[in-house]
Amino acid sequence: MNIAQTVVDRAIHHVMELCRLPSPTGFTALAEGYVEQALQAAGLTSERTVKRSVLVDLGGEGRPLVMAAHIDTLGLMVRSVKSNGRLRYAKIGGFPDFLALTENVTIHARDGRRYSGTLQPNDASVHVNAKLAEQKLDDEHCEIVIDEKVSKKDHVRELGIGPGDFVSLDPRTTLTESGYLKSRHLDDKASAGVLLALAEAVAAGELKLARKVWLLFTTYEEVGHGGAVIPEGAVEMLSVDMGAVGDDLSCSDRQVSICAKDSGGPYDRDVTQALVEAAGRAGCDFAVDVYPRYSSDANVSLQAGHDVRHGLVGPGVYASHGYERTHSDAIANTLALLFEYAGH
Repeated sequence: MNIAQTVVDRAIHHVMELCRLPSPTGFTALAEGYVEQALQAAGLTSERTVKRSVLVDLGGEGRPLVMAAHIDTLGLMVRSVKSNGRLRYAKIGGFPDFLALTENVTIHARDGRRYSGTLQPNDASVHVNAKLAEQKLDDEHCEIVIDEKVSKKDHVRELGIGPGDFVSLDPRTTLTESGYLKSRHLDDKASAGVLLALAEAVAAGELKLARKVWLLFTTYEEVGHGGAVIPEGAVEMLSVDMGAVGDDLSCSDRQVSICAKDSGGPYDRDVTQALVEAAGRAGCDFAVDVYPRYSSDANVSLQAGHDVRHGLVGPGVYASHGYERTHSDAIANTLALLFEYAGH
């Protein structure tokens, strides 16, 4: 596998910086700005779609390919303010409530003010609530406790907090000495960082494209319509998302995953075969898997009526939709596969 460590390091830097920026679906301006600035710093000109996806044309000729990663994440929204000054929430994206329980959060008030808080079960003290362990975990039985001196609804209103305000989860982003990258929202900021490093490599002449390539950073994937708009003329849509890791799957969080089928059905066989062959030529550590509970921006592009071949790859990510983990090896393997695929 012939990927320079400097390229891998740049990708990991982008992943960590993106993970630290709050961007639940519908509240992605900071992540959009980061992507635009990174592309501009590389000497590339990007544009926005109407739905605020960031699109960049990397050049090349023939077999037009769009590679997409999403920069929106899971999160919460204030549903209502309770009489005791705590917040009932609505989830953004699909995840079980317990995966966010006791997490620190930031409440983004509509006027720009930010407040810290914690997602807790109702009556969360073990020394008081004898039935805490039996309590159902959903928005009726859990709440956001604001780190302000509030005890009734009027106090919260005075802070400017109300229904419709976005709430982001503390990502707790860290890179271990052994190369493990742990954070919330590696789905899909791990692959967004990979694509930024790929764009920088093209701009620096480190990667010569053998086909026409666009990169698309989408903003509504977690709610199911991120990939509905793609560049005109594309004949292939490659979703660069996370590789699922778990029971009955062969991928690990140190490999790059190639998905042959997910809940939306089989991916294009020719695309999948070409990805497998590219992984072999590049010497990648890879796995081919079937994801029973998964969908991607590539599926959405087909549902929107685009006549394209589609595929799905990504670094292996463990504990998806929770506190996630991947490895620098997975980032390197994904870069190697995409370099070979776009440059062959």
